[in-house]
Amino acid sequence: MVTISPLDILSKNDVRMAQIISSIGNYSIECHKDPFESLIKSIIYQQLAGKAANAIFERFITCYSQSFPSPKQILDTPPQFLRSNIGLSFKKIEYIMDLSNKILSDELNLENICKLADEEVIAELVKVKGIGIWTAKMFLIFHLNREDVFPESDLGIKRAIQIMYELPNLPTVEFIAEASSLWKPYRSIAAWYLWKSLDSFTTIG
Repeated sequence: MVTISPLDILSKNDVRMAQIISSIGNYSIECHKDPFESLIKSIIYQQLAGKAANAIFERFITCYSQSFPSPKQILDTPPQFLRSNIGLSFKKIEYIMDLSNKILSDELNLENICKLADEEVIAELVKVKGIGIWTAKMFLIFHLNREDVFPESDLGIKRAIQIMYELPNLPTVEFIAEASSLWKPYRSIAAWYLWKSLDSFTTIG
């Protein structure tokens, strides 16, 4: 029995996506093994360009002696230190602290959440301050390795689709929904290629 690869299916279903795949080559989605680290990283990266986010994340890890901190270690860190030495905004510090609190109190169990369906995972994660649908979808893609997740609200995704279809403006919600329907059931992989098609997203996993 011949197995058809995700790339073959994406290329067959959409000639434009086929061109992107051909120009970039094989995909390699780097998944984070630690769910807590994955969520912290997503929060830090919110609304920041890749280089700035990378720098802040590296400083964050470095201040904990090069190993990723536990929720308790984060809660024991003065917010002013995270603001002054790491460069985190007070809003993001609040989000990171809330996540750490919910994990320590077992209000959020990251081991159990990994067993849930996509929509159930999103529903649990958005209970944390600062974790919206975008961040939850990043968790699904880059930690749980779910293959059919599409972050339609992501600006990079919108910009890539605009370029892909030579649109005068960013695509509408309806346009994105119709375009991405061609990429099922591998929309996560399609999203990776859309990000990679933008020079500004060369640092993505």
